[in-house]
Amino acid sequence: MHDLPLLVVALTVSAYWIGVGAMINRVRRHRRRDAGLVPEQARERAMWFVWVPLVAAWVALPWLARTRTDGILALPAFAQEDAFFAVRTIAAAAAVLCWVATLRCYQRMGDDWRMDVTSRETALITDGPFRRIRHPIYAFSILLMLASVVVLPTLPMLAIALVHVTLMNLKARNEEAHLAAMHGADYARYAARTGRFMPRFTTREP
Repeated sequence: MHDLPLLVVALTVSAYWIGVGAMINRVRRHRRRDAGLVPEQARERAMWFVWVPLVAAWVALPWLARTRTDGILALPAFAQEDAFFAVRTIAAAAAVLCWVATLRCYQRMGDDWRMDVTSRETALITDGPFRRIRHPIYAFSILLMLASVVVLPTLPMLAIALVHVTLMNLKARNEEAHLAAMHGADYARYAARTGRFMPRFTTREP
């Protein structure tokens, strides 16, 4: 199927997860330690059993849809209508922007980037993309997933999105508890002036 928004999302999602792999390799090479590919914490290991097949499906579905003309994996007929094409094109552009913004977050985190909660000292980054949002990488991942659903509005993609957003929330809350225990009052003040996934422009009481 020659569908430009679908191709853009397929390439962007693939590039996004290749970027995650590159970050894992970078941290291993520079820090001489793993980057959390196998989580230390039992709670995050349980999430991993869901996350790994979810990521594989997220990467595969746009590519599969390009080869299908019917069935549950194919792009629905209503999504191929001209009236919906502009919406899907905007969503595909948003997906690319999310990927670019995620690269900026990686750049700011550098070798402090990890995939899991660790018992080792974790840096508290509060500037750059993290100035108003505590989890900008997760926020952009959620937006990328929602863009994927708009471009490929199928039941399998919607199901993956629901699980993905749920896992993002669980993981963000778990990391916040860890950082609060590690950084105490500094993290409480940071959390008071930031939003989890959306910017906060007022400060609440810590």
